[in-house]
Amino acid sequence: MKNYIILLIFCLIIFTACKHQNPLIPSGPSSPPIGGWACSPDSVYFQNDILPIFQSYCAKSGCHDVSSHREGIILTDYFNIMTTGQIVGGNPNHGNIYESLTTGSSSNIMPPPPDLPLSADQIAMILKWINQGAQNTYCTEVCDTLDVKYSTKISTLLTNKCVGCHNGSVSSSATDYSNYAALQGIALDGNLMGCIKQLAGYPKMPKGGNMLSDCEIRMVQIWVDAGAPNN
Repeated sequence: MKNYIILLIFCLIIFTACKHQNPLIPSGPSSPPIGGWACSPDSVYFQNDILPIFQSYCAKSGCHDVSSHREGIILTDYFNIMTTGQIVGGNPNHGNIYESLTTGSSSNIMPPPPDLPLSADQIAMILKWINQGAQNTYCTEVCDTLDVKYSTKISTLLTNKCVGCHNGSVSSSATDYSNYAALQGIALDGNLMGCIKQLAGYPKMPKGGNMLSDCEIRMVQIWVDAGAPNN
């Protein structure tokens, strides 16, 4: 009887430990992406929000792609952003990535002139991501295509994922996605959809970045099919 009671207590301890044990969340630079849950407006997700900005504005030829790696910094993926950028979660002052985005010095600011600088919203998002732990997270977005407008969805999408390369500056493509008139032209002639769908015969966009999600492509297609209005 005594042995039975001891065995029962041991089983209860094991059951309780297994029931309440949470999965470990990897946080190192080489950790795979974690997430898959629904996106929260209170959080910033690396794969969804941060990586496209670095890839579009910074990881370009002559700057911080693998081939150029200016000052030894590569900003193409999570591992390189964390290691070569010396980013430490919770400490935006560690390394010089955040400082280079906010400095008032024209000789040190990134991206350098004449390239388009990051917006205040983009910089704030990077700061929030660092303060939240700078983890390699992603989330699953609810695809809302009921009210697709240039001012609320298309402009923001292209600003974060395309305008870093396509802004009409000297070092960027001649196609200026930040200029509505120019953007409407390539939207209506089929070039925009050909590029973001990565169809044969078109340059694959975003260049060097992840392909837009099915939901994002669908939203752009809805806007294009409506005549690419400035609404």
